[in-house]
Amino acid sequence: MKSLAAAYPPTVMDRARFSELIREHHQPLLAYARVLARHPERAKELVQDAFVAAWQAIGRFDVTRDFGSWLRGIVRNKWREDCRKHRREVAFDDPELARLEEAIRTWSASAGETGLLERLADCRSKLPEALSRAVSAYYDDGQDGEGGAATLGIPPATFRKRLERARSSLRLCLESNF
Repeated sequence: MKSLAAAYPPTVMDRARFSELIREHHQPLLAYARVLARHPERAKELVQDAFVAAWQAIGRFDVTRDFGSWLRGIVRNKWREDCRKHRREVAFDDPELARLEEAIRTWSASAGETGLLERLADCRSKLPEALSRAVSAYYDDGQDGEGGAATLGIPPATFRKRLERARSSLRLCLESNF
């Protein structure tokens, strides 16, 4: 594992270089944190805490990995800590998930990074037909559980179970391709 500390000796990986990386990733991280936190001020705090944690752990960062993904992981972990601390359950609804997906698409396109979306598309193509049709009805066509079930001619409980299985399969596929 090649770390940033090894790639950039202390004289090079200084505050100025780190500040440059932070400026580059600040807006995408803020958009991501806003979706997670659901509150702009909480999102700003999460991002600031993540930057502090990143600075403290910069020597352990593997330069063969994507820096933005690493930062998003830190934000996600800070958000989870915050949720545990406040004992809140935070559930996503469809519009929020769509905003998150759009933000990630925008980040990826602006940075020329399409790896995650390409892997997701590849994983989606491997789903069994029944699961694929449920995912398509729900995410591509924007149908709710009742509408998706009606479109596919199945009971709503079956539709929800197919979505659950599809999400689980996609998660496993993405993790194995990471």
